[in-house]
Amino acid sequence: MSTEFAKPTKYPLLETVLAYMGLPMKGKFTVKDIADVFGVTTRTIQTRIKRGGLTSRDLPGHSKFLAMDLEQYLHNSSTPPSIAA
Repeated sequence: MSTEFAKPTKYPLLETVLAYMGLPMKGKFTVKDIADVFGVTTRTIQTRIKRGGLTSRDLPGHSKFLAMDLEQYLHNSSTPPSIAA
């Protein structure tokens, strides 16, 4: 009897979203990549960067985000459950 263990994930929230959208996990992401992940326009992503809701980096090429940046964004975007009165 073999026992299989689930592979631990480094970025569980990001990997879940990407798997749901059928997109591959990458190390670096562009503004367009992130717009595709969240189903919004590139302008929406640029607005979130400008307002400070999403942190971007000055990476070589067109990439602006690392996987860890997106994992942090997803982690911070969750809202605490409301307490019923």
